[in-house]
Amino acid sequence: MKRVVVTDHMFPDLHHERAMAQECGAEFSEEKGLTDAQVSRTLDGADVALIGTLQVDEEALRRLNPGAVVIRYGIGFDCVDIDAAMALDIRVCNIPDYGADTVADHTAMLALASLRHLDEYNRALKSGDDGWCAPADVGVIPALTDVTVGLVGVGQIGLLVAQRLRAFGARIIAADPYADAEALAGSGVELTSLPDLFERADIVSLHAPLNDETRHLIDAAAIAAMKDTAILVNTGRGALVDTAAAAQAVTDGRLGGLAFDVFESEPLEPGHPLRRSPRTLLTPHSAFYSTRAMDNLQRFAAEEMGRALRGEPLRCPLN
Repeated sequence: MKRVVVTDHMFPDLHHERAMAQECGAEFSEEKGLTDAQVSRTLDGADVALIGTLQVDEEALRRLNPGAVVIRYGIGFDCVDIDAAMALDIRVCNIPDYGADTVADHTAMLALASLRHLDEYNRALKSGDDGWCAPADVGVIPALTDVTVGLVGVGQIGLLVAQRLRAFGARIIAADPYADAEALAGSGVELTSLPDLFERADIVSLHAPLNDETRHLIDAAAIAAMKDTAILVNTGRGALVDTAAAAQAVTDGRLGGLAFDVFESEPLEPGHPLRRSPRTLLTPHSAFYSTRAMDNLQRFAAEEMGRALRGEPLRCPLN
C-alpha cells in the first residue's frame, strides 16, 4: 500500500486529501506541530508528501520512497531542496493557480490604500482630539490617472494586478527578462528595463520568484533609483527586499511608503524596523487567503496527489 503524509497545513480539515487517498487505496497520515528538524523522520517510506512551510532538505528527501512526489501547498517552493530532489529522482510540484485572483486583489488593495493614505486617515480620526483632519494633512495624493505602476515580474499574478489597476486608469509598465512580448500584446502593459521602471514608477509592485538572482533585488541601490514618493508593494516573496534598507528609506523620506504582505522573517519579531517605520502598511502573509482559494488549494493538491499515486503525469511539475 502506498503512503501519503501531510507534514503541515493551515486548513480546518483535510477532507479532499483523505477522500483522494481512500479512492487510490493509499495509507494517509497527518502530522501536527512538527518542527523543521522533525520532518525527516516523518517522511520515512512515504510515496507522496504534502508540505506547507516546513523545510524539506536533502536528508528528509532521502527518507522518501524511490520515485516519490512532494507537493507544495502553494506557489513558492524555496522550502524544498530542488537540486537534491532532482539528484534523488524525486518529483516536486506546486499549486500555482489556486488563488491568483485573491493575491491580485490584495495587491491592488494594498497599493490603493497606500496611495490614498487610508491608514493615516483612519488613525487621525480615531486618535485625534477633534476626530477629524484636513484631506491634505496626510500629504499629496495623486489621481490614479496620473499614476504609473511598475510591475517587477509579469507572470500570472502580475498580469491580474495590471488588469485591476488599469481599470482605475493607471499606466502599467513591467520589467521581466522572461516575459513573452507576444503574450503581453493587447494587455496594456509596456515592457521596459528595471532601471527605467525604477525611474518612472509611482508604485513598484513585486511579483518575481525568489532565487539567487532575485534575493534582495530591491536593495539600497535600487531604492535610491526610485522616486522619493514611490510606494513599494510586496506580495511576492519577503526576501526580494532588503527590509532594513526599505524601512530606513521610508523613515528618512526617501520612499513614499511601503505595503508588505510578506517578510524576510515571519512572524515579525519585536523591534523589527517595519513595525516602527512610518507610512508602512502591513498584512500577515494573507494575500492568498479567501475561502474559495483555500478550497481550491486543497482540491488541486488532492488531485495532484491522485495523479502521483496513479503514476500519471503531474499537472505542475517543477523538476
